[in-house]
Amino acid sequence: MPGWRIAAAAAALLGYALLGHWLMLNAAAEPWAVAALFGPLLVAVAGMGWHRRQWATLAACAGLLVLLAVIVWRGGVRDMQRMYVLQHGAIHLALAWSFALTLREGAKPLITLLAEGVHRKLNQDFTPAMHTYTRALTGVWAGYFMGMVALSALIYLLAPWSWWSVFCNLLTPLAAGALFVGEHLLRYHRHPEFARVSLRAAFEAYQHSGTSREGGR
Repeated sequence: MPGWRIAAAAAALLGYALLGHWLMLNAAAEPWAVAALFGPLLVAVAGMGWHRRQWATLAACAGLLVLLAVIVWRGGVRDMQRMYVLQHGAIHLALAWSFALTLREGAKPLITLLAEGVHRKLNQDFTPAMHTYTRALTGVWAGYFMGMVALSALIYLLAPWSWWSVFCNLLTPLAAGALFVGEHLLRYHRHPEFARVSLRAAFEAYQHSGTSREGGR
């Protein structure tokens, strides 16, 4: 992926996060604010589902878009703050489930699958030690997403709404990015024997993993 596209994507994510924080503090109960917050997110998820040919994801997004339109048409909901908290929690629960499900017996861990694709593309060996590591890392990500759900609920229950908005819109994406980059750096500090893979190569492998699996069926 060219550098300018990465910068543009980062700028778009930052802009969306700042817009979401402002809307939650200043227009949380407005029907149009609901559309502004949830619409782009659903469209982005639907776009990834289309790219990876995940028809169940597309169907779910279509249903949620219809529900969003009904909510906006009816003038929003009574407790918008609770709706935002539930939305944040539902996304992270879905992510935790998608990672944890691949740890069941007989399945291939999600990060193992992605890592194998990276090394195959770069003509590098994927060793048993890498398999063990990526399986453990899949569990770490599942635990991380569950932890975010618990932390979100605690902040919502015990702190002012403005604190939860900062957590949701600013700290949530920063925490995910910090875990991703921090793990990448720690991996090569603790396992210098692992073949080197750039963050860009890992991201591109994730982009192509859906189509690769479709082609291999």
